[in-house]
Amino acid sequence: MDGFLLQLPLPNGLDSTALLNEIAPEKDVDGLHPINLGRLVRGEPGFRSCTPAGVMRLLNAHNIDPAGQTAVVLGRSILVGKPMALMLLEANATVTIAHSRTPDLANVVRQADILVTAVGIPDLINANMVKPSSVVVDVGIYRLTLDNGISRLVGDVDFYGVEPLVRAITPVPGGVGPMTVTMLLQNTVWSYRHRQQL
Repeated sequence: MDGFLLQLPLPNGLDSTALLNEIAPEKDVDGLHPINLGRLVRGEPGFRSCTPAGVMRLLNAHNIDPAGQTAVVLGRSILVGKPMALMLLEANATVTIAHSRTPDLANVVRQADILVTAVGIPDLINANMVKPSSVVVDVGIYRLTLDNGISRLVGDVDFYGVEPLVRAITPVPGGVGPMTVTMLLQNTVWSYRHRQQL
């Protein structure tokens, strides 16, 4: 076995911290074990949390360099928010971490050259909150049930309201999700190669 993944969030009654600690750090392909998070903090090689690593890969693929940019990360989880902020900081962005309870959130978000949002509140971010020509990466996901009983996935950002104003934006679904899976596979291959000393 070359990799383990603990699918978060867990059902009520299960302790994610205790279970994450049971995964061998060298098989923690989601990069959430305290040792791997510590390596991220220290800038050392190791597994990186898949969703933030996917965001960084997306930025790179579209020639969006965080260096010298003001980045706002909306969300503070160990799954996305905290590692995302560290990766952007490592890429020489000036980083602010905000959340759904940040006072005057609109003003904080409006400062972002790069906004990464991972809260899970539908349409939390609207056109009045974004800086024109900024980059918006929507990691938030929420299953919205319509009056007719049909449900659909939506993100934190009012995509159609914000899209005309910004330089680049990711949709939900179909934006960051595939990159998360790609980075999980990359981590698994890296684990295999490392264990086989290839």
